[in-house]
Amino acid sequence: MSNQHLSEQEIIRRDKLAELQKLGIDAYPAALYPVNSTAAFIKSNYKGEENKNDFADVCLAGRIMSIRDMGKASFAVIQDSSGKIQLYIKRDEICKGEDKMLYDKVWKHLLDIGDFIGVKGYVFTTKTGETSVHVGELTLLAKSLRPLPIVKEKEGETFDAVTDPEFRYRQRYADLIVNPQVKNIFIKRTKMVNAIREFLNERGALEVDTPVLQSIPGGAAARPFITHHNALDVPFYLRIANELYLKRLIVGGFDWVYEFSRNFRNEGMDRTHNPEFTILEWYAAYKDYFWMMEITEQLLEKLAIVLNGSTKVIVGDKEIDLKAPYKRIGILDAIEEKIGINVSNMDEEQLKDVCRKLEIHVDHTMGKAKLIDEIFGNKCEPDFIQPTFITDYPVEMSPLTKKHRSKPGLVERFELMVNGKELANAYSELNDPIDQRARFEEQAELMKRGDDEAMYIDYDFLRALEYAMPPTSGIGIGIDRLCMLLTNQASIQDVLFFPQMRPEKGME
Repeated sequence: MSNQHLSEQEIIRRDKLAELQKLGIDAYPAALYPVNSTAAFIKSNYKGEENKNDFADVCLAGRIMSIRDMGKASFAVIQDSSGKIQLYIKRDEICKGEDKMLYDKVWKHLLDIGDFIGVKGYVFTTKTGETSVHVGELTLLAKSLRPLPIVKEKEGETFDAVTDPEFRYRQRYADLIVNPQVKNIFIKRTKMVNAIREFLNERGALEVDTPVLQSIPGGAAARPFITHHNALDVPFYLRIANELYLKRLIVGGFDWVYEFSRNFRNEGMDRTHNPEFTILEWYAAYKDYFWMMEITEQLLEKLAIVLNGSTKVIVGDKEIDLKAPYKRIGILDAIEEKIGINVSNMDEEQLKDVCRKLEIHVDHTMGKAKLIDEIFGNKCEPDFIQPTFITDYPVEMSPLTKKHRSKPGLVERFELMVNGKELANAYSELNDPIDQRARFEEQAELMKRGDDEAMYIDYDFLRALEYAMPPTSGIGIGIDRLCMLLTNQASIQDVLFFPQMRPEKGME
């Protein structure tokens, strides 16, 4: 980056770096730094005279967040991965001989807020009662060439922290520095994933990996990202779902498999959609969608307790209770209950008329499945705040689902709605290869009409089914949306470290 693109502060910091180099101080030393404690541990466990000997020789490292110069002494605050702690730095303590350069020149003039330092010393309590580290040795560990966004503190409370979403999502590294509470969201996300693994592993499920690059983008109705394999000279697709590969494993003899799948869909972005997202899918042999509802309730109830200590979670201004059992209602019944129209026996044109009356956009590419989906999504879905299983979808809406055992024209499928959004989608899986081929062919006809979200025909998957797949139930649970629910976040971008953004102009 040339100096003409640098701010005044960035130029000053580069000049300071040059001064440090002239003094023979390595601003980016490679040596191991022997950290033996953290800010949080010290503040939680130091009891003053009672155990001061246990804290007589501490070594910490962290980022300088503030400096208060008092002449021959100063106070500073550093932030490590656990939190913040105050330092007391005295000129004669860190410069025991005649040479006071480390304090007078380096500490007071060449170090900045944002720099990483290491300190050794002992813990004490100031006259104002604040647990602090009396520094006896100070080492520069990394020089910050870019100033942090300004964050003010008063009486230990942070305010004016950066809240601009464009900044926060694009520069997550800086967001985590100046808004350290954001870290708790991602810590909870990891705890959530670990708890899911524990839940499934305890019940005998096996975690597996399936391909991200696929020759057929199957398993969902979505527009894929397309790439090219140079050596094979053929197109490949980033997976939109891992469903068909996991079912192949059920055919191969596994009874219960699951995967945390990173999926990619070349579609719109909003507060609940990101082109790259994580979904948990599992498939269990000899099970059906009734069993799947029960185990899904058990999982969500456990996760709420693990993360929040209660089955009740706060989402915005609403309290949602994830305690089982959940309400169940058929999708056609839900539509009739909401809009007062029975759409169960309507053909495509009749459904389009209903959509027009409801001011829902329609076009020539939309078949019965998409029309019903649009009616439910626009007029019903937002009203399901407490967890509800929406069940028994029309067969046209579910190309991979087994026909209902007692309700003609429907399939054994449910979607779990929570806080007005779909959280999970599950089936009694279609395992009849002849029926599956016919459903794929119907999808191919929709694709010819211009539906770019219709499913491709996966001939290898059909071949696998012809070897016979036992009765199976499968589910997909959106991990990002689940994390939003359990951490009270309104946007999917708030639970992704690095959400997709438009390319930033002027970056060189």
